[in-house]
Amino acid sequence: MLQDLSFGTLENQYRCQLPEGDDLAVCVQGNRILVGRREDGTLFLPAVKEVQAFSGSWERWFDEPFRYAFTMQETRYFLYFGAAGSCADLRFCYTPAASLREPASRDLCHALMTAWHLYCWYRDNRFCGRCGAPTAHDDKERMMRCSACGNMIFPRIAPAAIIGLTHGDKLLLSRYANRSYTRYGMLAGFIEVGETAEEAVAREVMEEVGLKVKNIRYYKSQPWGIAGNLSVGYYCDLDGEDETITLDENELSCAEWFTREKIPYNDEGISLTGEMIRMFQEGKEPR
Repeated sequence: MLQDLSFGTLENQYRCQLPEGDDLAVCVQGNRILVGRREDGTLFLPAVKEVQAFSGSWERWFDEPFRYAFTMQETRYFLYFGAAGSCADLRFCYTPAASLREPASRDLCHALMTAWHLYCWYRDNRFCGRCGAPTAHDDKERMMRCSACGNMIFPRIAPAAIIGLTHGDKLLLSRYANRSYTRYGMLAGFIEVGETAEEAVAREVMEEVGLKVKNIRYYKSQPWGIAGNLSVGYYCDLDGEDETITLDENELSCAEWFTREKIPYNDEGISLTGEMIRMFQEGKEPR
């Protein structure tokens, strides 16, 4: 999956550090990230010194335009809180963040999703949600502190259940309604306040396709920074023999049962959903 790095680790502990010229910069403009593309199609990021060369003024969220994000595979990444202009360096262009999930650049895409998650948290917490006063970054940990009431604000992660609903040699796949992503996937939904992940699995299946489930079992989890999520994967079995689907048309455009050999999905090694579908195709899902 995306977080399974080809080498090294992601060290996400906060460090109060200033960038050096060869560190990498993550530049955001709206919902897009500045990336370059090599002749072989792989992605790369600008160095801090390159951004400094073609950047303009920055939004003064902090005293400096760069903020340490994390170290991955011994390379430091910094968020840039400024406008990189129209990007005089033609090797780079702004690309929708949600589209950056390319198998050939899997390691970098994981870094970009994580950086995007952090960027959105910083963007949305410049002011205290309790009293409205400006916040300031803590020197020792990744936390914004309110200058007036002392409210401490830490990065937020939203847990979401990914659901592999099975019935014998069949798996239920669905498509979202009214979304740009049109490929088949599995049922999914956020875990609500006051419920367990297992309760969320049963509730989402009932809400979206009107079916009861049993034998809910955990598979594995995946950070999905582009949406600020932690995806938690579960398989479950249809409770009973009635496969009749009652579709929630506000959420889904379709939902269908597929046998293992007829599943219309190819795992690219990126998402938890893809891996769970592939595991079912190969008969390796937990029983």
